[in-house]
Amino acid sequence: MKLFNRLTTHDSTAVYFLLLSIAVSGYSYGAAGLPDFADLVEKNAATIVEISAIRMVASRSYLSEKDLEEFLRRRLNPEEMPDLDPKPEEPQLSPRGGVGSGFIMSSDGFIITNHHVVAGAEEITVHLTDRREFRAEIIGLDEPSDLALIKIDADGLPFVKMGDSDSLRVGNWVLAIGSPFGLEFSAAAGIVSAKGRSVPGNSQSNYNYMSFIQTDVAINQGNSGGPLFNLDGEVIGINSQILSSTGGSNGISFSIPSNVALNVIAQLKESGSVQRGLLGVQIKQVSFALAESFNLDRPRGAFVDVVSPGSPAEAAGIQIEDIILEFNDRGIEDSADLPFYVGQNRPGSKADVLVYRNGERLNLTVTLGSSPLNVAQEAAPEVVVVKHNPLGLRISELSREARQVSGLNGVRVTEVDEGPARDAGISEGDVIISLNRQEITSADEFAEVAGQLPGDGFVPVRIVREGRGTTLVLEMN
Repeated sequence: MKLFNRLTTHDSTAVYFLLLSIAVSGYSYGAAGLPDFADLVEKNAATIVEISAIRMVASRSYLSEKDLEEFLRRRLNPEEMPDLDPKPEEPQLSPRGGVGSGFIMSSDGFIITNHHVVAGAEEITVHLTDRREFRAEIIGLDEPSDLALIKIDADGLPFVKMGDSDSLRVGNWVLAIGSPFGLEFSAAAGIVSAKGRSVPGNSQSNYNYMSFIQTDVAINQGNSGGPLFNLDGEVIGINSQILSSTGGSNGISFSIPSNVALNVIAQLKESGSVQRGLLGVQIKQVSFALAESFNLDRPRGAFVDVVSPGSPAEAAGIQIEDIILEFNDRGIEDSADLPFYVGQNRPGSKADVLVYRNGERLNLTVTLGSSPLNVAQEAAPEVVVVKHNPLGLRISELSREARQVSGLNGVRVTEVDEGPARDAGISEGDVIISLNRQEITSADEFAEVAGQLPGDGFVPVRIVREGRGTTLVLEMN
C-alpha cells in the first residue's frame, strides 16, 4: 500500500485497470480451461450402439389357492391323511430382456461390449443411432476381463479410434457414452480417479486378471459395454462395473483399459477364446512390516507365499519369500499388479522377472504355463437347474469355468427361503460340496441326498464361501 500511495492518480488508475485485466483474464482462462465435449460427442455418436439381449430364465412358480388350502388342511390334520409336498413343479422357462451398450470397432460390423451384457443370450439385437436394427452373433466371450466381441452383418460403418490407456493420468478428463437404464445415447463426463484398481469384494481375487480404471463418471445400469473417451476422442476404456449399495451411480465406476481390451479382442477375433499365461505362485501384499523385516526400501512388490510344485515359477528358480519387484520390466507396486501383468502374456511366452531375495536383486527368466481360466466359454444360455428339497433352498449346477477355476465339485445356492438352510446360515452364492457327509457333485446328486434326509435331528453340510470351506449344521424338523 505504501508503494501504491506514492503513485500519481494517473498511475493509480493504470494499475487498477492492470489488476482488473489480470483478474478478468484469469477468470476467462479458468472458464476456457473446462473441456467442451460437444464436438467429441457429435463426431463419435454414430459409433455407439445399444444392445438388447434376450435370455431364457426360470420363472418362479407359486402354489395355487386350491393347492395351498389342501396343503394347510393336511398339515393341520397329519394323522388323517398322508403329507403333501407343498413345492410346485419345476418352473417353466420364459424370456427376459436386458439392455447394455457397445461401440463399433471396425467398419465391417465388429462390436465390443461386456461379457455380462450378452453371455447366455438367446437373441441379441444391436440398435444403431440411425435407428437401424441388426441381429448380432457372438464371436467370442471372455468372462475374466468381462469383454465380448459380437458382429452384425453390415459394411461401411463408422468406428471409434482406440487410444493408449497407459498414457492416462489420474485427474484426466474422460467422457462415457451409453444407454443407462435404457435411455439411449446418454453422455456423462468426469475425471480419472485412480488406475490399477481391483474391484472390492471379488471372491476370485487369486484369478483377478484385470486392473481397472476408476472414474467418477456417472455410470449406471445399461452403461455396461459403452466406451470411455479421452479428450482426443479416443476410446481408452470400456465401462464395466460400478461400486454401489443401491444399484445406481455413487461416483465410483470401473472401466477396462483399452490396451487390455485390444489384447483380448484380438484373441477373440482370432480364435473365439483368450489364452493367459500362468506363473504358478500364491502371493500376498507386502506390508510395511514385511518390507522392514526383509530390509526392502519401501513396501512394494508381490510376496511369494507358495510356489506350486512343477510350476513355471519353480522351473525359473522363484522361491518362497521372494519379493517379485518387476515382471517384463513393469514395476509391481501392488501385489494385484502381478496376475494382471502375467495374464497379458500367452502360454509358452518367456518373461523376465526381477526378484528381491536376501537383500539382493536377481533377474530370472520364466516360460509361462497355461492359466486354468484358458477354457473357451460357450455362448449357450445358462439355464438354472432347480431342484425342490426340504431344506428351503434352490440350487444350480456349477459352470464348467467355475469348476475349472475353483477346483470344486458341488452345487451353487441360488435362493434361500425359510427353512433349515437359512437357519443354519447358508446364503446365496455358497457352494455345497457335501450333505450329510455325502459328496455332492451335481444337482441330481443333491436332490437324491436331500430327499433321503431324516425328518428330524441334525445333519452336517459342508460349504465353500469366498474360497473358504466350513461345515454348518442343519436342524431338521
